[in-house]
Amino acid sequence: MVKQIKRQKAKGKWQKCFGCESGVTLVELLIVVAIAGAMAMIALPAFSSGLETMRLSQASDSIAAFLNGALNRAERRQQVLEISFSTQDNRVLLRSVDGVFSRKLEMPDGIKIDAVLPRVPGDAAGRRFLLLPGATAPRIGVQLANRRGARRLVSVDPITGVPKIERPDNP
Repeated sequence: MVKQIKRQKAKGKWQKCFGCESGVTLVELLIVVAIAGAMAMIALPAFSSGLETMRLSQASDSIAAFLNGALNRAERRQQVLEISFSTQDNRVLLRSVDGVFSRKLEMPDGIKIDAVLPRVPGDAAGRRFLLLPGATAPRIGVQLANRRGARRLVSVDPITGVPKIERPDNP
């Protein structure tokens, strides 16, 4: 008799229950999707802000490298260069005075050239600077801004001639 009970228990472990169905119901699936959607809605603004900050950092690095390359080209090739900043077109243009060399840098989407420093009254469209070989670097400053109002200032130190990036106090 003990053997029969053991056999019945062993059969019960391996047999399937025909009345039971296992799986996920539609209501359970909708609850999981709703929770995942709520978590995504909470995380999206932080993710978006991080992308805009990264674009601003990349744009300021690009301007600093562009200015550094322009200053090096003027000095090493003994070539007079003109660098122009257009706030309307949102780009920087570098060209040689003889017209042989030209390079353009456009700002990424969501980043704009807010101001070119030092400010000159009545000059809203942009500014031009001449880079002369053997001369000190002009005092150039470019203020960039993103859609959220964060700003970066890329400026050339006139003593060392090296561009630097600063985070000005946001108003």
